[in-house]
Amino acid sequence: MGSSSQGSEIRPGPVTKRGPSARPLLWLILALPGLWIGWRWTMTPDAYGFGHAVKDSGDWAAWLLLGTLAVTPLRLAIGTNPFTRWLLLRRRDLGVASFAYAAGHTVIYLADKASLAKVVEEAGGADLLTGWLALALFVPLAVTSNDVSVRRLKRAWKRLHRLVYPAAVLVFVHWALTAFDPFVAYAHIAILAAIEGARIALQYRQRPI
Repeated sequence: MGSSSQGSEIRPGPVTKRGPSARPLLWLILALPGLWIGWRWTMTPDAYGFGHAVKDSGDWAAWLLLGTLAVTPLRLAIGTNPFTRWLLLRRRDLGVASFAYAAGHTVIYLADKASLAKVVEEAGGADLLTGWLALALFVPLAVTSNDVSVRRLKRAWKRLHRLVYPAAVLVFVHWALTAFDPFVAYAHIAILAAIEGARIALQYRQRPI
């Protein structure tokens, strides 16, 4: 799941010797917050209950989403170098990790409610409806975030992955509507706006005249 923008994609190419060994390490690093959440929830359920687990898993989903979206404007701002090329190659990993935390966030919520009727009843409110809609948009992005899908969908892959933008808006609206203190959510909405504003401005500046 990666942001799709003009001139920002790197086509799959030959994998260097460092690639295969680095990717499992990246995924281990990306999994560490989830392992920490699971350990605290299991070992200290009284001090770290459903509420903490839901919040922390949602926070990591949002942070990784911001990181995914920031790759394109960063590359446009500083150009292509080994660091930005690595980020472009691993952007889909960041996006899939964001989806994994969002899925975990949803599973924890469902486990806490333990009632389909209650889940359906609450789903109609704007606070939770935005979350469900965001998750629905992220599912096809996560499923197609692989080289096979890129090759099979061709140009349609980029069009599909533009869904990340409305999905991101829904994520942060969901956060703002469900947070006990929405100020933190508003701060992240400002960061999202800055990232997308920078992307649009940099792409416009680099357009052929």
